[in-house]
Amino acid sequence: MTTPSFILTLRRHIGHAPLWLSGVTAYVQNSQGEILLARRADTGEWALIYGINEPAEEPADTVIREVKEETGVECVPQFLASVKASPKMLTYDNGDQAQYLDHLFICSLAPNGNHTPGTGDGENTESGWFSPAALPSPLAATTVERMALARRFLAQGTADNARAALFSYTLLDTKTTTND
Repeated sequence: MTTPSFILTLRRHIGHAPLWLSGVTAYVQNSQGEILLARRADTGEWALIYGINEPAEEPADTVIREVKEETGVECVPQFLASVKASPKMLTYDNGDQAQYLDHLFICSLAPNGNHTPGTGDGENTESGWFSPAALPSPLAATTVERMALARRFLAQGTADNARAALFSYTLLDTKTTTND
C-alpha cells in the first residue's frame, strides 16, 4: 500500500508509535450483481478496494478516488453501510503501527464512467468482477468481514429509508452490541 505523504510527515516526528487513522472500503457492484475485487500486490490476497482518508477529505470522496486509482473503475457511493473500528493494532513490516476506523460504502458504477477494471496505481496485480457465489481465493480476512457487513446492510430492505448504517458499541454492557 502506498503510504500517504501526511503519514510520512507524521512518522518523522513520532517514529513507529501507533496512529489512529480513518479509512474507507468500497463494496462496488455492477448491474449483474458482481463485486469488484483486486489482488493486493503486498499480500497476494483478493480484497475489496480500501484506502486511507487524506486530511480534510470526505470519506465518500476517498472511496471514489481509491477505486479509480487502484482499478480505473469509476464509482458512485450510494450508502454508508458500516462504521467500525478495527479491533487490533496492525504492525507493518517496517515497524509502523496503525489502527483504523473503517467507513464501508456500497457503491454503484458511475454513469458513462469506466467500468473495466485494471491495475491502476500498482497496489494490485489484477482486478475484476466476481459473482458472490464464485469469489476468488485467497480472500483477505477483512474483506470477508466487510462483505458480511455489506450483505447484512443490503438485506435490510430496498427502500432508501429502510436502511441504516451498521455500527457496534460496547459501553452499555460487557458484550458487543450491534444495531440490528
